Amino acid sequence: MSRIGIIGAGAWGTALATVARRAGADVVIWGRNTQAVDAINTGHENPARLPGIALDSEIRATANPADIAGSTALLLAAPAQHLRNVCGLFAAHVRDGTPAIICAKGIERETGMMMSDVVTQALPQARVAVLSGPSFAADVARGLPTAVTLACGDEVLGTELVETIGTASFRPYFTDDIMGVEIGGAAKNVLAIASGIVAGKGLGASAGAALTTRGFAELARLGLALGARPETLSGLSGLGDLILTCGSLQSRNMAFGHALGSGKTMREASSATNAVSEGIWTAKALVRVADKLGVEMPIAHAVDDVLSQRMSVEDAIRSLLARPFRSERG
Repeated sequence: MSRIGIIGAGAWGTALATVARRAGADVVIWGRNTQAVDAINTGHENPARLPGIALDSEIRATANPADIAGSTALLLAAPAQHLRNVCGLFAAHVRDGTPAIICAKGIERETGMMMSDVVTQALPQARVAVLSGPSFAADVARGLPTAVTLACGDEVLGTELVETIGTASFRPYFTDDIMGVEIGGAAKNVLAIASGIVAGKGLGASAGAALTTRGFAELARLGLALGARPETLSGLSGLGDLILTCGSLQSRNMAFGHALGSGKTMREASSATNAVSEGIWTAKALVRVADKLGVEMPIAHAVDDVLSQRMSVEDAIRSLLARPFRSERG
């Protein structure tokens, strides 16, 4: 797989382009933003999304979907809520059997569908895989050591994809548990908003640790109800990604929650992060899935209540602290 097409010229797409290039592939990035495209082609940098990080001069960018034709594999790094429409732009240019690795984390808000199902509908000729795990774009772009999970229903293809994009500093671990990888990536974004609120309100490190731990219990309950395997949920794409996202303001979702906890409005908090916080759009879909399955997710519900403006941050915190005492196994 010598020619990799990257769909999405944001921070994550640009970082993944550096990964593919380090692995020896010919790389083309597609993006809507012509300024970003021009900056990558002429200045070999994406200053709006990854300032100060030099890109390999062989990485090319384009705003024309037709330029992705001929790619032997695709990395889909467009935001989750736009992934269906973006895939539609490429449907005529993707050859039958082309691997499409989903790098977006979320649940489609309108349909409640996981990203793998969305791509299967929008690019039916592609072979779907999912990439997720604890990985900040800036760390990956700089070549700092990172370990992630790559999920694919076809073990032969999955192993080939691991070898295609894996390097000494970017280490994918294979699994065939697509649901486990996807639900971990989607749920952790919502829980990271709650973690940010706790930090922004100044509730202390002990509260932050409790939030992350009980958040993982919610993620695990939902994952198991959806058929995910426990080892996936406690692995890189589940617990690992949750720890990263709930533990650093480098996380867009935690930074957004921190702004809310600090007293900023939704609009102010969104402007402060200057990037897409997937948890904002996933929260409602996540709690709908949980409610349909009868899975209790009080932290995720509290986040959805705040984002939907049914509750203030203060009322949401009080509601969680007023919950009855219970066994930790529940």
